[in-house]
Amino acid sequence: MNQKDSFHNSDAILDVYEKPKMGQGVLLSLQHMFAMFGSTVLVPILVGISPSIALLSSGVGTLVHMLLTRFKIPAYLGSSFAFVATMQALMKMDGYPAIAQGAIAAGLVYVIVALIIGKVGSAWVNKVLPPIVVGPIIIVIGLSLATTAANDAMLHNQKYDLTYFAVALFTLAMTLFFQMYFKGFTSLVSIMLGIVCGYVLSCFLGIVDFSGVEKAAWFSLPALELPGISYHLKWYPAAIITMAPIAFVTMTEHMGHIMVLNSLTKRNFFKNPGLHRTMMGDGLSTIIAGFIGGPPTTSYGENIGVLAMTKVHSVWVLAGAAVFAIIFSFVGKVAAVIESIPMPVIGGISFLLFGTIASNGLKILVDNKIDFGEKRNMLIASVILVIGIGGAYLQLGNFQLTSVALCTILGMLLNWILPKKAASEKVLDEKKEKQDGKIYQ
Repeated sequence: MNQKDSFHNSDAILDVYEKPKMGQGVLLSLQHMFAMFGSTVLVPILVGISPSIALLSSGVGTLVHMLLTRFKIPAYLGSSFAFVATMQALMKMDGYPAIAQGAIAAGLVYVIVALIIGKVGSAWVNKVLPPIVVGPIIIVIGLSLATTAANDAMLHNQKYDLTYFAVALFTLAMTLFFQMYFKGFTSLVSIMLGIVCGYVLSCFLGIVDFSGVEKAAWFSLPALELPGISYHLKWYPAAIITMAPIAFVTMTEHMGHIMVLNSLTKRNFFKNPGLHRTMMGDGLSTIIAGFIGGPPTTSYGENIGVLAMTKVHSVWVLAGAAVFAIIFSFVGKVAAVIESIPMPVIGGISFLLFGTIASNGLKILVDNKIDFGEKRNMLIASVILVIGIGGAYLQLGNFQLTSVALCTILGMLLNWILPKKAASEKVLDEKKEKQDGKIYQ
């Protein structure tokens, strides 16, 4: 795997290339799997795809991404929500074969863009994404998910449920308790311990549905959808046309997640292993998912939140989570138990994970000493934050530019268009220079 590089992040408990002990590694990997599980299986449930195949494709896709990035990036790839609405429409019209072609087409878009970046380089990234743009975007990535976390924590059948909210707050409280009042390994697995505590309370309160666990077999093959075997090959131009452009949207989110990882690990993954490799890994992961029956994949903010909170950045841990996802896709009982984790437990953990991502955006602004006394900085940040957190999106037919993608594009445009100084600031600077000149005369 990843060979030890010359740089060591002293802030990390386990740096990117460092390997945990076996027992610790297993628990740390399971913690990451728990963090991504809810969202990864929710996407196929919403679309009508088997959750087990989504687990398999996410595990395989993550390992493929790691291979292509030379095991230098601690990222986990799970089911992408950006494609859900389109996949739901395609499922009603033509079934999974159409989704498969759309997913493969979206993955090919990533591959093509990766090849272009490989030729022209990625030096442009730092120019179009300076700290004043990157910081607010990372805040948006975290806080744009705040509503999802709150709804998971409070709502039962779309209605407010005090019991659900109590479970969410208890899960959050226990996670904070393990994080702050314990040291060593207990602190590192505080997220997993919080989930376990929340699950146990949920069992006592009778809000855990065990019917799926009772019906599940111990061993079951994932419901693979293989072209030419599970279904006849047929062209679906509409699926390709509607799903392929969404890849450009998820690319901006991909770069946003890489920026967060750069900040956490104190590295520049745009340069090493290179943006072209991270893009290629994402693309091939989605292509593989399309070929075996899963939804398109993307890097997960939930797992980045775990990295930020635990300060364990080891790729070995993320690779372990991928292996567990693959194993559990074949173990029906275990997958069913994890699927039975109530949404308020996931919501309680998400309060912390998504907030931690947002806090890292603030950290970038502080570390780079961004002066909000300058109008330019205040305007760029204001537009990004309100559009991104507010959930504004651009809809053109079936194509939707999500709030994260839209605020990223607008932030880059404003950074390019706005002058270094506002006209009023230039006048003040000129007056100050004149006054200083008089003083020195």
